[in-house]
Amino acid sequence: MTTIDLNCDMGESFGAYTLGMDEAVMPLITSANIACGYHAGDPTVMDRTIGLAKKNGVNIGAHPGYPDIEGFGRRHMDLTPQELRSAIIYQIGALQAFARAHNTRVTHVKPHGSLYLKAVEDPATAATIAQAIVDVDPDMAYIALAGKKGEHMTALSRTMGLKVIFEAFPDRAYTPEGTLAPRKLPGAVISNPSEVAERALMMATQGEVIATDGTRIQLNAQTLCIHGDNPKAVDLVKTIRQAMESNGVTLAPAIDAGKGLTHG
Repeated sequence: MTTIDLNCDMGESFGAYTLGMDEAVMPLITSANIACGYHAGDPTVMDRTIGLAKKNGVNIGAHPGYPDIEGFGRRHMDLTPQELRSAIIYQIGALQAFARAHNTRVTHVKPHGSLYLKAVEDPATAATIAQAIVDVDPDMAYIALAGKKGEHMTALSRTMGLKVIFEAFPDRAYTPEGTLAPRKLPGAVISNPSEVAERALMMATQGEVIATDGTRIQLNAQTLCIHGDNPKAVDLVKTIRQAMESNGVTLAPAIDAGKGLTHG
């Protein structure tokens, strides 16, 4: 039986500004990556989003990014390794405090935006993030891009004893090289629910995705991400769930909140 985790980036509202449809999406997913105040989110939003995740039995993950709230963490920042490590530890620690207040825990860490893409291309950046995770809590997992571009994470996993969960994006277009197509390109973000569900099912059951040039890219994903800021997020998640259930795919967290990886 095929099992897949369904995650979403959440808690990205800030002050008087609301982004995403967290209350509608949360009951439909199995893992939530919660912004930690650097690219989005604030203390009240973090507290509220963790409470919402716990209420719905959803795994909680930290979603740290560059200190770039004006650019939503989608601009590159040239941080030193020490600066980056400290920024990651700071953000994880903040979310852990709220999790502890709700008598729950943070199970995984997923870098956000430009930081995520930098870690895909630069093994040194990925290693710095991984070290920060291990230094804070070696039981937490690192969510990384599935496919050839994420292969350096396997080596980090072996050398550091780090749990790695590989991720794919059914609502994003892929280049032939296995990376996410830049958002500025037409069609980079996919909002058609039936198309996204078809891509998600292929990723879960065949371990593949069709790139922008029509070629098939091999993936080995344990979790699929739907972006919470996609205007169609609710419809996308509902349609994906229906497709999975109709084809015998079980939705469950990739990491057990108390025991570690559950599949993959």
